[in-house]
Amino acid sequence: MKISSSANKPVYSTPAPARGAGVAQPASGSGKSAVDLSPAARQLASLQNSDHDINLERVQQLRDAIAAGQLKIDPSRIADALLASARELLK
Repeated sequence: MKISSSANKPVYSTPAPARGAGVAQPASGSGKSAVDLSPAARQLASLQNSDHDINLERVQQLRDAIAAGQLKIDPSRIADALLASARELLK
């Protein structure tokens, strides 16, 4: 019996993802996929597409305050805003 060289090649396969595991399933018969985004993902996508990402006037105000030594930083206010943002994203 002869064994061909192609029989010695390893076979690689990837397991199929479980249904409902966050992977879009093709619509029956259409060949198209649909994706349902979470509210947090929709919010992040809208932020990414924003035309007004940077308030240049506010940036200049902050630069001027830093240069003049007048900028007062309130760490508790920063912490509260970060926590509120994280809570909103986790909803």
